[in-house]
Amino acid sequence: MTDPRDRDAFERELTTDLDDTTGDLPRGVPLHTRILLGLVIGAVAGVVVNAAFGQGDPRVEWIVREVSEPIGALFLRLLLMIVVPLVFSSLVVGVAGLGEIGRLGRVGAKTLAYTLVFSTISVLIGLGLANAIRPGERIPAETAAELEARYGSEASEQVLAAEASRAEDKAVLMQAVETIVPSNPVASLASELPNMLHLMFFALILGVAATLVSTSVTTAFIAFMEGLYALSAKVIDLVMWTAPFAVACLLFTNTARFGLDVLMTLIWFVATVLLGLAIHMGIVYSASVAFLSRMRPTEFFRRIKTAMLTAFSTSSSNATLPTALRVAEDNLHIPRGISSFVLTVGATANQNGTALYEGVTVLFLAQLAGVDLSLGQQAMVMYLAILGGVGTAGVPSGSIPFIILVLATVGVNPALIAIIIGVDRILDMCRTTLNVTGDLTAATYVARSEGHPLPGSLGERGGRTEKEAA
Repeated sequence: MTDPRDRDAFERELTTDLDDTTGDLPRGVPLHTRILLGLVIGAVAGVVVNAAFGQGDPRVEWIVREVSEPIGALFLRLLLMIVVPLVFSSLVVGVAGLGEIGRLGRVGAKTLAYTLVFSTISVLIGLGLANAIRPGERIPAETAAELEARYGSEASEQVLAAEASRAEDKAVLMQAVETIVPSNPVASLASELPNMLHLMFFALILGVAATLVSTSVTTAFIAFMEGLYALSAKVIDLVMWTAPFAVACLLFTNTARFGLDVLMTLIWFVATVLLGLAIHMGIVYSASVAFLSRMRPTEFFRRIKTAMLTAFSTSSSNATLPTALRVAEDNLHIPRGISSFVLTVGATANQNGTALYEGVTVLFLAQLAGVDLSLGQQAMVMYLAILGGVGTAGVPSGSIPFIILVLATVGVNPALIAIIIGVDRILDMCRTTLNVTGDLTAATYVARSEGHPLPGSLGERGGRTEKEAA
């Protein structure tokens, strides 16, 4: 292993505050402020264009297809491009730096327990609100028929794909083995959407092995991984410099195509989902940060705002992962071994916002179809939504195929998914923000329980640690 003093110097050299600057680029307006401006400008421009020209106007479609959509896609693909080398190098170095297999086991057990408990809470909030508000009974039948006709073709494709996937179902234990352990790690990462659990497992195995092999053998390997991490971090700095422009294009694409009419048509459904997400974010996560992580919630949210804005604009936990890793290490001062493990697992497994959304959506569509789900069926929905929060891909609209399967399981016509297609992307942005925030709250909890001091701890007068003051 490399000398700890060398590693400390290496980490200090890498440290930059994402709220103030990006790498060595000129200082100026903070990055989170620029992203927020881009978000507002893109959203307002899209709504204005949609209102002025109407949905489906060929001129609007041309601008979206030829300008805003390619720019937004470029930004997302650049972030996803760097996820694999960044996560792999960070996780290998972090696990090797832990030095104890027992400690790694503790971190894993705490992450799993946190994920299951808070996913359960999120689904209970969603089901409780759906039963109390009953949004499905507030949508006129003619409105539902109009929405189904408008988005029916897109929904049909997703229903057919989900049913084909369902036909290949295997035994639960075998499915778990294939989901976690890769038979060929290179092949797992060579697909369009790399399997992050496969990547994590392979990196963990290499990191553990590095702790069991002679230092003279592993020094060069760990040094290479540290260099790969430094290069990946620099690429993130360069990509994030373009974030304000890309975010404006992403928001313009969504709002120009759909406008606000669909949101207003489904206002009860949208309001139920947003209320559930707000309760989980403002109450549940604040309580977690205060009582489990012993941080002031306001300080916590202030430090992670760049990751939250990136999650909102990209609608992808995987695309936000590089930014979340940097925020965790630089702004929250969570050790790389812990942040790499918890956030990588969280990008796939700790999706509280997705679990809440899936529960609300299934009950909403059941109410709309006149299907009265019994207490036992709602318990099944809760169980499946928790599994969905763990297994749903961290990409835009990744929960739709799973919702289709749950609808079929409880006897609701899966084709009804067409009714919420128009608002799914907007709500996806909101639930992804909750997902990423949940990953960071889990990371602070694990770091605190392992004895690592966090900035803005309760009982401190200021929000600065000794590291920041230095």
